[in-house]
Amino acid sequence: RKSVKEEARLRLKEFDVGGKFSHLPLPKAAVLLPLLLREGRLHLLLTVRSMQLRRSPGEVCFPGGKSEAIDKDEIDTALREAKEEVGLQPEKVEVICRLVPGIDKMNHLVTPVVGFIEDTFQATPNPDEVSDVFVVPLEYFVKPIHYKPLPYKTSSGYSNWMHCFTYDDHEHKMSFKIWGLTAHFAVFLALVIFGKRPTFEVHYDLDNLMSSSEKNFMNLYASLHERKKSNL
Repeated sequence: RKSVKEEARLRLKEFDVGGKFSHLPLPKAAVLLPLLLREGRLHLLLTVRSMQLRRSPGEVCFPGGKSEAIDKDEIDTALREAKEEVGLQPEKVEVICRLVPGIDKMNHLVTPVVGFIEDTFQATPNPDEVSDVFVVPLEYFVKPIHYKPLPYKTSSGYSNWMHCFTYDDHEHKMSFKIWGLTAHFAVFLALVIFGKRPTFEVHYDLDNLMSSSEKNFMNLYASLHERKKSNL
């Protein structure tokens, strides 16, 4: 029987988009989705943004940020940011793939980079950027205990639902709210790896997950493009 990691690697490689969307004329950003194995189960490492930050203080997110001129590609961006934010050394990450990107509130093209890290990794958060680091079993994003969909409208007037999870972390004795693009990426990652139907509604054709996720993304991108044209 293949190991949990090996299974996940094979599934993820089928969903690797590489640089397929990198040419789109939007400012670039990338996040690292750090996977680790604990007690035979896959977990995701997440961070809480420092309260001192101007944008989205106190929100849960993945390590990541805007691309800089020194970055070769989105993988470079994600690894550089993870090192700056939580002290994760790039050589300690086994990068597996890039998944279909998303578009954030600031209209950045955000590429999720998936990589395995050691389960022994001890984060050293940079207090200017990160106030907390925690892990969640990946399965929580297909079989949550506390979940509710939130209605929202994108800046281009596109109506949609946003996933919103509340995770009770017994280690920290705290509850974390995971929503927005972070929840979107976590759900997609869990769907890819587990290949099973979640306990809530998702906007994908689960039998054609790759093509439907690319189609959803291109629809979102097109609606943004239309708005830019109408604003000229």
